[in-house]
Amino acid sequence: MNIYLYFLLFLIYSFIGWLVEIVNVSWIEKRFVNRGFLLGPYCPIYGVGGLLCYLLLRKYLNDPLALFMMAILIFSLLEYVTSYLMEKLFKARWWDYSDKKYNINGRICLETMIPFGLLGCFAMYILNPLLINMLKHVPNTFGMVLSSILFVGFVADVCISFKVIINFKNLAFSIRKDSTEEITKRVREVLSKKSVLSRRLINAFSNLKIIKNAKKK
Repeated sequence: MNIYLYFLLFLIYSFIGWLVEIVNVSWIEKRFVNRGFLLGPYCPIYGVGGLLCYLLLRKYLNDPLALFMMAILIFSLLEYVTSYLMEKLFKARWWDYSDKKYNINGRICLETMIPFGLLGCFAMYILNPLLINMLKHVPNTFGMVLSSILFVGFVADVCISFKVIINFKNLAFSIRKDSTEEITKRVREVLSKKSVLSRRLINAFSNLKIIKNAKKK
């Protein structure tokens, strides 16, 4: 496939992941939750996961059990690394599975690993064949123009969203409190009175926790 088709596949999986997150979290919290760090209707971690499945798991298509296990490995590593990097970059724990059984540092847990494996199998046996066939029929010129427009919009979204998150991080640094709970509560109180983008961020991650050492000494 051409490079722009990979980007379109990334966006499609990111959009599907956004829908999955909305349905799952809204069901759990009994309210509509617009999930994700970005403003647009996509969760890039799912886009990356979808691309990794397509690129790495095709050789396991004849062995469903191996594909299932490898999908668990890929998605779990991706979730763990994403959680770690986001925590180090922005001094916050955006999701936490510490209350779940068989978790690893609260970043991943067995309860999510099994669905990851099932999603990987669904993607490889059902979604990918449909999406790849559809994308290969997209005229080159149209595909390049469309992907270019979407890419510009995506980059703009990333820049705006990261500015909001950086403001959130700076706010956490400025608050003089002694505990993670106090800092988190105060950050939520302040952000709830700020811009729509800030309010969307804290509403999207109800379990968000500020890391204690984010506070200035």
